Amino acid sequence: GTRHSGHKQLLQLPGVLNDTWVSFPSWSEDSTFVSSKKTPYEEQLHRCEDERFELDVVLETNLATIRVLESVQKKLSRMAPEDQEKFRLDDSLGGTSEVIQRRAIHRIYGDKAPEIIESLKKNPVTAVPVVLKRLKAKEEEWREAQQGFNKIWREQYEKAYLKSLDHQAVNFKQNDTKALRSKSLLNEIESVYDEHQEQHSEGRSAPSSEPHLIFVYEDRQILEDAAALISYYVKRQPAIQKEDQGTIHQLLHHFLPSLFFSQQLDLAALEESADEDRDGPPGQSSDPSERKKPASGPQSSPPEEKGTFGDTPAAEQPPAPPPKPLDDVYSLFFANNNWYFFLRLHQTLCSRLLRIYRQAQKQLLEHRTEKEREQLLCEGRREKGSDPAMELRLKQPSEVELEEYYPAFLDMVRSLLEGSIDPTQYEDTLREMFTIHAYIGFTMDKLVQNIARQLHHLVSDDVCLKVVELYLNEKKRGAAGGNLSSRCVRAARETSYQWRAERCMADENCFKVMFLQRKGQVIMTIELLDTEEAQTEDPVEVQHLARYMEQYVGTEGASSSPTEGFLLKPVFLQRNLKKFRRWQCEQVRALRGEAKSSWKRLIGVESACDVDCRFKLSTHKMVFIVNSEDYMYRRGTLCRAKQVQPLVLLRHHQHFEEWHSRWLEDNVTVEAASLVQDWLMGEEDEDMVPCKTLCETVHVHGLPVTRYRVQYSRHPASP
Repeated sequence: GTRHSGHKQLLQLPGVLNDTWVSFPSWSEDSTFVSSKKTPYEEQLHRCEDERFELDVVLETNLATIRVLESVQKKLSRMAPEDQEKFRLDDSLGGTSEVIQRRAIHRIYGDKAPEIIESLKKNPVTAVPVVLKRLKAKEEEWREAQQGFNKIWREQYEKAYLKSLDHQAVNFKQNDTKALRSKSLLNEIESVYDEHQEQHSEGRSAPSSEPHLIFVYEDRQILEDAAALISYYVKRQPAIQKEDQGTIHQLLHHFLPSLFFSQQLDLAALEESADEDRDGPPGQSSDPSERKKPASGPQSSPPEEKGTFGDTPAAEQPPAPPPKPLDDVYSLFFANNNWYFFLRLHQTLCSRLLRIYRQAQKQLLEHRTEKEREQLLCEGRREKGSDPAMELRLKQPSEVELEEYYPAFLDMVRSLLEGSIDPTQYEDTLREMFTIHAYIGFTMDKLVQNIARQLHHLVSDDVCLKVVELYLNEKKRGAAGGNLSSRCVRAARETSYQWRAERCMADENCFKVMFLQRKGQVIMTIELLDTEEAQTEDPVEVQHLARYMEQYVGTEGASSSPTEGFLLKPVFLQRNLKKFRRWQCEQVRALRGEAKSSWKRLIGVESACDVDCRFKLSTHKMVFIVNSEDYMYRRGTLCRAKQVQPLVLLRHHQHFEEWHSRWLEDNVTVEAASLVQDWLMGEEDEDMVPCKTLCETVHVHGLPVTRYRVQYSRHPASP
């Protein structure tokens, strides 16, 4: 009634109410939520799909309008001329929708569309054939354009399909470039060092020497591939001199394998095989799983060559069979900043090569399983399944066989390093081979270049060369590793090695690097040492102090005299020596007599010396262990102490009572004492909860004690 009439009145006023329902959809592709953001390649595919959908809608709308007008034309052809003149169309123009036909006509005629629609309504006999002819012409034109667009869209799909699947490649290259910088690598271990220091300062853990970073080399065969890639790049760098290149090759193929408990690599054979693999046809390589098998025959030894990184075996010596890998052996190496950067980059290279190799093996295994399944399906007369992406031609078949994926990957990295392949082509080929797992190899060239740069520092910097020379000298002395079970025997020599290394790297950080071989794997641990304490730089003093440390903490050198090397000269007068010796004899006789009497007194005495302490070799600090102590008491004294304890407590209590009484007489008046007693008994004139105070006398350990107990009423008094 009233409400409805008011609504009609409001409708008569312009701009008051809006009765038109508007729908504006918001698609997931337009969302700004971070986790649902699309990559540029996904946006490209979405754009292509959007364009295809829009063109399909236009074609279907035009085709539906053609069918409606054709039915109207057929209807008119069956009418008499008089009926044709009288025939009119409604707003749907002969169809069932008022929108589809209007949109199709608007798309063709533009601003003239209202006039055309009015002509179709009022004079369909004349207007329908003209509009129908125009619609059919546009239909043919748009169909031809659709074929051209399909080719363009197909190319865009083929380019962006594999890239759209890879969500990590977009940010991986940027983040990896920052993560591989020297500053980032140093900040990483320093942050771990600071965390350990905070834990030690808060008392959550005892201060101990523990590694800050731990890395595992699961497959030592990868070391050969990494060394071959680095050598291939270094060999083609004109900025590195021939002498430095030789030193780098010796470091990669002789020094590093000794740290990782591997055989020294034959550099010439590796480079020759690498060149043959690149020059030969791709189909000659074997299964990547066969690459991991050790050679049956012994490796050839390189010619004798002496240098900074050790001596190589002589060429005329017969090649020794490969030794069996030993477990629980370790190598100890103290490194500076440049060596730390190189080891971290080298470990990153080996881990990524291993990931690529394992992915190739995984895909090969899946491919063989799929082949067996297809063979079973064919035997069962079923249709053979195939990859949907292949059927839709979104992905082209790879030109490289699955068995060749890992060798082909190494060849592509070499081609990328020498510049014979474009980085974009390199990435696209990797995506075709390893799909979403290919991103890990996108920055392989940058990684090898950083390693080569660090290697150039290692062979040209004096401190880096001294680090290697010190390691080789200490290795000859048995201070750079061995069996874990006998490490305590080498503790003195290792401490001396650490001390010398810290002096050698006085202006840099010192890193303690250990390589532990266990169960066929090599574990590399890195610890940042605290070298901020002031140290001497005198080489003579360094040598004497190192020898003293070995004698002090060593086991085999404990019996040697600590005064070795010093000349004792007589500095006392003879008369003073006679008096001193006479006094010594008197002291000895007195001590003997006192010892006899004290021995009689100490009969029946229980004693124990359980004080424990730890001595840290690196800092020479002694720390006592908590809950370790010395004690001594005579037998039977504990029982007597328990009997006497009540008397002692009573005596102490009497002394306290006497002192307390004297203090009350001197400092407390009678009125104050009565007020205290009233307060204890709850008799003060204050607004207190109704209660009752009881005064009781109890005995604690045989002594009388006054105790006050308050009982409150369950039902408070009414006001």
